[in-house]
Amino acid sequence: MAAHRRPVFAANWKMNHGPTQAKTFLSEFLVRYAARDDRTVILFPPSITLAAAREGVRARRDIALGVQNVHTADKGAFTGELSAALAADAGAAFVLVGHSERRHVFGETDAQAAQKCARVVEHGLTPVLCVGELLEQRERGETEAVVLQQLRMGISMLAPTAARRMLVAYEPVWAIGTGRTATPDDAATVHRVIRDALAEQVGVEALDIPLLYGGSVTAANAATLLEADEVDGLLVGGASLDAAGWATICST
Repeated sequence: MAAHRRPVFAANWKMNHGPTQAKTFLSEFLVRYAARDDRTVILFPPSITLAAAREGVRARRDIALGVQNVHTADKGAFTGELSAALAADAGAAFVLVGHSERRHVFGETDAQAAQKCARVVEHGLTPVLCVGELLEQRERGETEAVVLQQLRMGISMLAPTAARRMLVAYEPVWAIGTGRTATPDDAATVHRVIRDALAEQVGVEALDIPLLYGGSVTAANAATLLEADEVDGLLVGGASLDAAGWATICST
């Protein structure tokens, strides 16, 4: 991790922790995790929990909030969907775009991810673009090609000045929720590929874009992963649901 980039710890709660559970979680987490100005902590609760989370961290300016997905449109007859405009109004600052579950469970395309990144930036929010390969793609030696395709398409509708504001999360799909974790060398190798590609697209300012690793991150392996070259932070799923464990990870 480069010294000039603040580490980022992002919690993706997925479809867990409703408003009542979030209140309990935050009561414990905030006691265990004291405010720090040397890192960024982001919570991505379910959208129905965002208001409760916002209230829970009202006194903690060091903790930001985000949403897990947005629609490509600003408004309209899209039952069950959430727009970037609505997310901004509700207090979100970040948006996950192209998470592997959106791609492989819900069929989201690279083109849709690009549209979503554009909408997110348009409304003053920061996209966290997720990229990563399936196990069969990895075994065929296609990791670099897959990641670069997702990355280049994801930022294709952004001006260089806008792309410099984003975050990128590498999450090998074969390591998400499986207990299998990419080694620090695996993560560093892909992160260097991402960094080089970003430099081609946005110039030297690519050095300031945080690159996160996600995939079966735990309190036990967080420090080792953060020591890897070009790993600037962590996108954490299951391990972020436990307040004590998440406090430990954020304190790494």
